[in-house]
Amino acid sequence: MKRIFSGVKPTGHLTLGNYLGAVRRWVEVDQHRADALFSVVDLHALTVEHDPGRVTRLSRQAATLLLAAGLDPERCTVFVQSHVDEHARLSYLMECVATDGEMRRMIQYKEKSVRAREAGQSVRLSLLTYPALMAADILAYGTDEVPVGEDQTQHVELARDLAVRFNQRYGHVFTVPRAVNPVVAARVMDLQDPTSKMGKSHENGSGIIYLLDDADTVRRKIMRAVTDSGRVVVYDREESPGVANLVDLLAAATGCKGPAELADAYDSYGALKKDTAEAVVELLRPVRERHAELAADPGYVAGVLREGAERAHGMARPVVDRAYRAIGLLPAEPAV
Repeated sequence: MKRIFSGVKPTGHLTLGNYLGAVRRWVEVDQHRADALFSVVDLHALTVEHDPGRVTRLSRQAATLLLAAGLDPERCTVFVQSHVDEHARLSYLMECVATDGEMRRMIQYKEKSVRAREAGQSVRLSLLTYPALMAADILAYGTDEVPVGEDQTQHVELARDLAVRFNQRYGHVFTVPRAVNPVVAARVMDLQDPTSKMGKSHENGSGIIYLLDDADTVRRKIMRAVTDSGRVVVYDREESPGVANLVDLLAAATGCKGPAELADAYDSYGALKKDTAEAVVELLRPVRERHAELAADPGYVAGVLREGAERAHGMARPVVDRAYRAIGLLPAEPAV
């Protein structure tokens, strides 16, 4: 079986965009077709200013939501990144193979460093080097495929480059992965700014549907969604992005394949919003209910993460040990 790796960063509460854009595919497709690892990549949350307690809470919540959404620990490996030391061990080797120029060309570094400076914050070195950690996340497991959105493809390409460079210089150790951009059920945009992606760390949450929002909150946010100046329901992302976003949400929640035809069935924004709200409420209801059950049994979740980390460690340790030997580091001798 092919091996895939993907992760979610605990920098905010998981959103409907995370679910429709990635998690639902992990549940319905990826865990069944491959030897799949899914990680809460908490080390990546430390690259910017953060509240330690909040990172801890969001990490636990994210892991619980992944299980609530349907990831099956009997079918896949679910774990927390910092629980497996090989990520940090290999990250430094990747820094020793990468170049300063490669790090500074990363689009996310450019964007996030500008935002940090504008906010009067210092730019952490880890923000510059975290693509090396992301490469380590991928390469430590002999990953074949990395399902990512287009905004993360650049980082997977860097992981490919580093794997090839390492293998050429020091001998073959790493599988060269490839990015896979899955067909997304819906490109979920912010309900108040339908030209921007629905992101979990956005300062204003009024346009974001979080997976743990209750039914009334979901309905309220969708009923208040920005539409357009016209009155005709038309599926046109350029001219009517607000309406198109609602139609996409309705199509994804109900399994409808033709958003343009779906839009033709409505003659008012109000009816479209009402149906979209109810469809999203029903889509998220089982996830919220299962999350409540799992949150009431933290010992179970902790056990899943512990077993997942042990399994991940068993996969990664031989690869990272080979990389250490290949690059010239003296192996530790066992005690006599």
